[in-house]
Amino acid sequence: MAKVAAELQYSDEHEWVAREAGNLVSIGISAVATDALGDIVYVDLPEVGSTVTAGETCGEVESTKSVSDLYSPVTGEVTETNSAVVDDPALINSDPYGAGWLFKVAADSDGPLLSAEEYASKNGGEL
Repeated sequence: MAKVAAELQYSDEHEWVAREAGNLVSIGISAVATDALGDIVYVDLPEVGSTVTAGETCGEVESTKSVSDLYSPVTGEVTETNSAVVDDPALINSDPYGAGWLFKVAADSDGPLLSAEEYASKNGGEL
């Protein structure tokens, strides 16, 4: 069963949110989602300096099984993207809560977010 990191918050679309200093958040895809997607082969991330809106599409993730939209769980300005996952998308599968983070946002507001317990209960992950 896929691991759900207890210290993170989650969107219904399977993105996780990690709080950093101030209003800065890191965003990635849950292990539940990476397990369902299979081997990720390509990722398209939002541009640094662009504005993302909670609940709206901001990129794309392509795996050997399908192409999926990437949704932002928060609203704000993108401050950084993870070039390591662009160069090696398999990092998203191998370390979804660490080296496989996708982008950082100076968040103005959050979309609806779930606690780790709520997300695991709804999606079958293991805390």
